[in-house]
Amino acid sequence: MESRQIEILLEKYFEGETSIQEERELKAYFSSTEVAPHLESYTPMFTNFQKQKELQFTKALPLQPRKQNHVKWIGVAASLVALFGTLLYFNNNVTTNQDLGTFSNPEEAFIETQKALNMVSTEVNKGVKSIEVLNEYEQTKKTIFK
Repeated sequence: MESRQIEILLEKYFEGETSIQEERELKAYFSSTEVAPHLESYTPMFTNFQKQKELQFTKALPLQPRKQNHVKWIGVAASLVALFGTLLYFNNNVTTNQDLGTFSNPEEAFIETQKALNMVSTEVNKGVKSIEVLNEYEQTKKTIFK
């Protein structure tokens, strides 16, 4: 192959304008023993592509995902935060009343207890709903990385 044609192909190659066929011609030229002396500096580059193509990755990759138990603890922590939040809420509201939860009528005490438990249940359910999103994320992650 004429060295002027190879020089033109090299210029096109470095500009990123060569076709696959032209790149094959360059690789074939630089793999041969008839490389022009002023173009020999490009020989390692084109022969290295073939060497890299033949290399195999031999390192073992760990395919077992690490188990993460922190999801359970996040649910427990969210429940505790909700519980302490409700206790603080009640503490701030009840301090204005000097009775501090003493009732003379048992029915009135029962109604107030139901209100308190309903509020605690609502806050705990909010925490559980936020944990469901994390569980869905975990399931999706397990499906993807299986």
